[in-house]
Parts: sequence; C-alpha cells; structure tokens
Amino acid sequence: MSGRILLVDDEPAIRDMIGFTLSQAGFSHAEAADTDEAEAELMRDRPDLILLDWMLPGQSGIDFARKLRQDRHTSEIPIIMVTAHNEEDARVQGLNLGADDYIAKPFSPRELIARIEAVLRRTRPEATAALVQVGNLILDPKSHRVFASQQILDLGPTEFRLLHVFMAHPDRAYSRQQLLDLVWGANLHVGERTVDMHVSNLRKALEPHGYGNMIQTVRGVGYRMSSID
Repeated sequence: MSGRILLVDDEPAIRDMIGFTLSQAGFSHAEAADTDEAEAELMRDRPDLILLDWMLPGQSGIDFARKLRQDRHTSEIPIIMVTAHNEEDARVQGLNLGADDYIAKPFSPRELIARIEAVLRRTRPEATAALVQVGNLILDPKSHRVFASQQILDLGPTEFRLLHVFMAHPDRAYSRQQLLDLVWGANLHVGERTVDMHVSNLRKALEPHGYGNMIQTVRGVGYRMSSID
C-alpha cells in the first residue's frame, strides 16, 4: 500500500521505529516532535493520515486533534491516536473528538500497519494502491493508467488524481474547496476556478469513450461522479 503519513511523537526512538516500519510497508512519511512542527509539515504537504501521540510537549495530541477537526483544511485527514493510555475513557475521548482509530503502546509493527491500512481503505481509498472501478472505467494507481472499456486514456497527472478521488467515492458530491484540498493540498493557494478547468479537461478526455457525462455538476455544491453510465 502507498500513501503519505505524518508521524507526530516527541520520542526520537519511537519516531525511528515507526518510521522504519512505515518505510518497510511502502509508506512515505514526515516526522514532527510537537504540534508546532506538525503544523509546519501540514503547510508543506498534506498527508493521507496522521499518527498522533496523545502526550506531547506544549499542546497535547488530543487538543491538536480537536483543532484539526475544526479546521476545514484538515478536518477530513484521518487520525490514529498513538498513546500509552489504554483506559476505556481515554479511548472514548479520542474517538469522540474525531479520531479514526486508537492504538496503545506497546504495539507490534504488524498491528500498526494493519490499522493504518484499514483506516485508509475506509476513509481515503484514493490514497491507496488498490485498483478502483466504476462501470467499465478502471483506474490502476500502481501503473498510473486508466482504462475505459479496455482502452487506455491519456490523462495529465492532475486529471488522474481528480479522477481517482471521484472513482474512490462514486455518487458522492464534492465542493470545489474539498477537491482543492484532496487533489492539490491545502498548502497551495489556487482558486476554485482551477477545479473547474481540470474537471473540464477530465470530461474532454472521457467523452470520446462515452464517459464524459459521468462527471456531473451539482448545482450549489460542486461535482460528483455518477456510478450510472
């Protein structure tokens, strides 16, 4: 599986161990020792998932998770809380704040990767290397190819990422801002008209194969991909 993980933990030995585990499993990752460093990393590049330690110097992990969920730029990034706390009340508190999962130290590398993969499959399938299919349209992230009725489509990298988001959640309506965050990342200051331009390019690429109408405009909202071709 692929994807980019932001690891937030104040213990260098823990970061080294988890970082090695992530690399061995095929994930890229960035590291932060506290929430200030984590915020700087979030500005540089949007991760597909955050591994967030509960106990951090300065602002706690639980307070930082609350802040992330209240910010529209980071509200949809999956969070797994990593902590030494194993009490039921602590787990419930983290999950109620919007964490997607919870893993208590000590844990095995296999358990950590299994939890990460499960959360990504559930929340960000476009961040995985799994093949996705809508009707006779197939997108293969590993080969970076899209097949329409067994014919290869010629797509630019942005159109490919945009189509991946749509196909990962067919029939879901996305606002332009949500697409900006998911495809371009919150750190890039591009306007919503950029989304319109690339959606238009994507439709033009799909039209010769009879799939242009699958990308629908949702008035007052944004766009969705219909699962009915």
